[in-house]
Amino acid sequence: MGDGRSLRLLHLRASGMSLVLDCTGDRLPRVVHWGADLGEISEDHLAVLTTADEAQIMSSTLDDPVPLSVLPEQSAGWLGTPGLSGHRDGRDFSAAFTVRALESGTGEGPVRHRVVVDASDEHARLSLRLEFEVTASGLVRQRATLTNDAGPTDTGDADDRAAPYTLDGLLLTLPVPAQATELLDLTGRHLRERSPQRHAFTLGTHLRENRRGRTGADATLVQVAGERGFGFRTGDVWGLHVAWSGNHRSLAERTNSGTALLGGGEALLPGEVRLGPGASYRSPWVYGSYGHGLDELSDRFHGYLRGRTHHPRAPRPVTLNTWEAVYFQQDLDKLKALADAAAEVGAERFVLDDGWFRGRRDDRAGLGDWYVDKDVWPEGLHPLVGHVRGLGLQFGLWVEPEMINPDSDLARTHPEWILSTGGRTPPASRHQQVLDVGQPDAYAYLLERLDSLVTEYAVDYLKWDHNRDLVDAGAGPAGAAGVHAQTAAVYRLIDELRSRHPGLEIESCSSGGARVDLGILERTDRVWTSDCIDALERQQIQRWTGLLLPPELLGAHVGAPVSHTTGRTHALDFRAGTALFGHFGIEWDLTEAGPQDRARLAEWVAAYKELRPLLHRGTVVRGDHSDPALWVHGVVAPDRARAVYALVQTATGVHAPPGRVRLPGLDENASYRVAPLAPGERSAGPTPSRLAWWDDGLVLPGRALAVVGVQAPALHPESLVLLEARRV
Repeated sequence: MGDGRSLRLLHLRASGMSLVLDCTGDRLPRVVHWGADLGEISEDHLAVLTTADEAQIMSSTLDDPVPLSVLPEQSAGWLGTPGLSGHRDGRDFSAAFTVRALESGTGEGPVRHRVVVDASDEHARLSLRLEFEVTASGLVRQRATLTNDAGPTDTGDADDRAAPYTLDGLLLTLPVPAQATELLDLTGRHLRERSPQRHAFTLGTHLRENRRGRTGADATLVQVAGERGFGFRTGDVWGLHVAWSGNHRSLAERTNSGTALLGGGEALLPGEVRLGPGASYRSPWVYGSYGHGLDELSDRFHGYLRGRTHHPRAPRPVTLNTWEAVYFQQDLDKLKALADAAAEVGAERFVLDDGWFRGRRDDRAGLGDWYVDKDVWPEGLHPLVGHVRGLGLQFGLWVEPEMINPDSDLARTHPEWILSTGGRTPPASRHQQVLDVGQPDAYAYLLERLDSLVTEYAVDYLKWDHNRDLVDAGAGPAGAAGVHAQTAAVYRLIDELRSRHPGLEIESCSSGGARVDLGILERTDRVWTSDCIDALERQQIQRWTGLLLPPELLGAHVGAPVSHTTGRTHALDFRAGTALFGHFGIEWDLTEAGPQDRARLAEWVAAYKELRPLLHRGTVVRGDHSDPALWVHGVVAPDRARAVYALVQTATGVHAPPGRVRLPGLDENASYRVAPLAPGERSAGPTPSRLAWWDDGLVLPGRALAVVGVQAPALHPESLVLLEARRV
C-alpha cells in the first residue's frame, strides 16, 4: 500500500463481481457500481461511468446533486437514514468528513483487495477510518472506526468540545439498482428458525432491528433485494449481513429520488458507547454479496468462509450428543452403553450434554457452578471419558458460561455479577439470568473454570449454549446498558480459551439457532442449527441457514423416530437423508433402537463418511421447482465431476406424477450418468411402478439436466430419495 490521494476511481473485481468506488474529491467514497463483473474497463471509461451515474437537479431540491456515500451524511444533503448518529450533549450532531488519506492494495488470506480511507471532521473533533475489502469469492465487506479527537487539554471553551461523544448509531450502506424491486429476509422463533418472508421493495425503510442481546432465532440473517420473482437460480440479487452477535440492525431503504440501498450495523442502547478523549469505536464487519440467483449469492459467503485459515479442515466427525437420549439423567452405566452403541454405528465424537455439573438435576439450578457434581460423578468424569476414548471417540462437553441460575452457589456469592439495571432483577427466562461477562472478576472466573475443565479432561469439543435473550441488560455497579460490552467480552473469552487450547473445537448453540452470524463464527467451528431436529422442519431450517453457511458448519442430527419437539413420526431414511447435508450427527437413544435400525443407521453413517469430502467442499445448489411441495437441493464437487442431489417431498404434491426436476450446477458441456444413490435410493412412493430410467440410470449432458431435467419419482409426503450424477 502507499498514499493514494492520486487514486480517484477504484475498480475492484473478484469471481464475477465488480465494485466501483468513486473517491474523487475530498468527501467520503461513493459506490458507483456493485454487481455483475464489468470486465476490463479503462480509467477513462470509469470516469464516464461515474458521470453517467450523476442525477439531474429536480424542482424543490438542493442546488447540487446529493451523493450517497458508504456512510450517508446529512451534511451532504442526505435525508434518509443517517450513517452516523451521535452528539456531544446535543452539539456536533451532524458530521461532515473530509478525506485525508486513501490507501489501496492487495489483501491476505481470503481477501483479494483492501482499501482504507481516513477522514476527519475538525469542527466536530471526530476522525473516521473506513475499511473496504473484496474477498476472492466476490464478497464486499466494510467496517468503520470512529475516534473522538477531542483532547484533555481542549477544555474550557464555550462549546466544551472535549465532552465525551455519545454514539447512537453507525450505519454502513451499499446501493442497489432500481431493478431490485423485491425483498427477502428471514424471521422465525425457537424451534422454527429461518422462515422466509418476501414483499415488494417500496418507498420508505424496511427496518429489521434486533434487541435480544444475541443474534436471535428471528434474525434477518441476510437482507436480500432482487429483481422481481428472483429464485435460487434466477434473477439478480444483492444481500447484506451484519457480522455481530449482539444487538444489530439491517435495513432496505428506497427514497423518492430513485436511490435504493441496503445498510447495517450494531444497534446501540442509549448511552452504551460514550467516547472519551482519544477513545474509538469499531463497528462490526458488514458483508455484501451479489449473485445471479440466491445460489450464487450464497456461494460467495461459502467461498469466503472456506477460504479462512481457521476454517475447519479435518473431516467433520460423526457426533453423538446425549441430550435427547438421557436429558438430565446422568448415569455412568447408561452413558457407557450409549457410547458403545454410538461406536457400533460409526460415530466419532461423543458429547455429554447438560446435567453433569454441581446441583444440576433440572433446569432450575446450577448454572454458574462449573464443577463436576461429586454426588453423581464421585470420580469426576474420568470413568466416562476413559470409556469414550477407549472406543476411539472424541469427547465433548456442554456448557452455558454466559448464564446463571439464581439457585446456584455463584449467584449466592456474587449477586452483583447478574446483568441488571435500576435496582431490579430482569424477568427470568428458563429459570436463569445472564452473567455479566464484562466484569473482570466474572470473566476471570469463567476463563479459569473452562480452562480447567478442558485441561483436566482433554476436552476436544465444547457445545457452548446461550439459552435466553438479554432483557434489561444493565452492567456494572451503575447498571449502564451493557449488551455491547457483553458481546465483546464473550468474544474475548472464546478467543483466549482457543489460544490456550488450539485444538479445541466449539459449537455456537443458542436455544438452537439463535446465535448464527459471522461474528461468532470467526471463533467457533459450527452452529447448532436448531433445537428442532424434526426432519421436515429441518429441511426448511437448513435450507435457509445455508444461505449464509456451508453444510460443514450446520449441525444436523438424526433424531428418534418420534420427534421430541413436534411429536411427528418419520422414517429413518428421511431423518438421516436430511441430516446428511450438514455436519452429520445423532441425537437419539441408540440403546433403545432395534438391530435393524442400528444397521440401517450404520449404512447412513458410512455414506456420510464417504460423501463428506464432496458435501463439505462442493458448491451448494437448490433447484427452483414449480411444485412447492417438491424440493430439490444438492452439492456439486469443485471439479464438477460428481454431484449428489436430494429430491424431498415435503407435502402432498400438486402434480401427480410430479413431472421433471432439473439438476443444476453441472458442467454444461460434459455428460453425466444419473442414478439413485444408496442408502437413499428407496423410492417411498404411492404406486408400485417405477420410473422407466430408475433401475438402470441414464446418461445426459449437464446442460440437458439443468434445462430439461428428469422425471422425478412419486413420493409419499415427508420422504426423500438421493440421486448421484457422475461425469462420464
